[in-house]
Amino acid sequence: MPRRWQASPTLQATFALHGAAAVGLLSAPQHWPAWLAALAANHAVLTAAGLLPRSTLLGPNLVRLPAAHPDAVALTIDDGPDPEVTPQVLDLLDACGARASFFCIGHRARAHPALCREIVARGHRIENHGDAHAKTLAFFGPGRLRADIAAAQASLADISGQVPRFFRATAGLRNPFLEPVLAGLDLQLASWTRRPYDTRCADPATVLARLTKNLAAGDILLMHDGHAARSASGRAVILETLPALLELFQQRGLHTLTLHAACP
Repeated sequence: MPRRWQASPTLQATFALHGAAAVGLLSAPQHWPAWLAALAANHAVLTAAGLLPRSTLLGPNLVRLPAAHPDAVALTIDDGPDPEVTPQVLDLLDACGARASFFCIGHRARAHPALCREIVARGHRIENHGDAHAKTLAFFGPGRLRADIAAAQASLADISGQVPRFFRATAGLRNPFLEPVLAGLDLQLASWTRRPYDTRCADPATVLARLTKNLAAGDILLMHDGHAARSASGRAVILETLPALLELFQQRGLHTLTLHAACP
């Protein structure tokens, strides 16, 4: 069932400003420069909010685990499934008894359905990362957003047997139309606490440092099995980073939770 969409305070202020501007321009058209400046400033705020992946100005956004899990972190893995990398990631997670949330791309899931089912069979969760993983997602209107996200939702649920509960936008970029679409599909936006840029950075030590500096319970970590950068050895960076990361979790008494388990 869809959840009820409620405009964020920022969007409520936007609606009020546009209404006031319409009235003001009709009643005192000579003040149009001031109204135009106010509207431009408002749209600048909305644009900035969409460019900041952790922003909550446009609506709910899961950026940390709930406080009810004081010794847990969430490992989220994007852009798969990848037929070469994902099976190796699953083996590394199995070796440490770790659980992860895999934000899968719809068209890649359809190309590798058995791999999606393997993710689920090993105790992980499948989440929604859009159907096309379009770099222009933040420019989509509501109709196109819904079509893309709904297509991935249908494919991922049918293939994996799990109905995704969370959505992550391409690169975390979005616009004010996204939250109403997610509400209609009963999805929740999820971003991250720590992002290592492991699709661009090929140095495992740098990636690990970005993930672990000031690491704390409640953190949501972002990594990539699809589109992963390759280290000097030619391996996906996640494969050379994950063992040390999982070991550090154990040393610090942290366990991994899927987003689904952390937010029942």
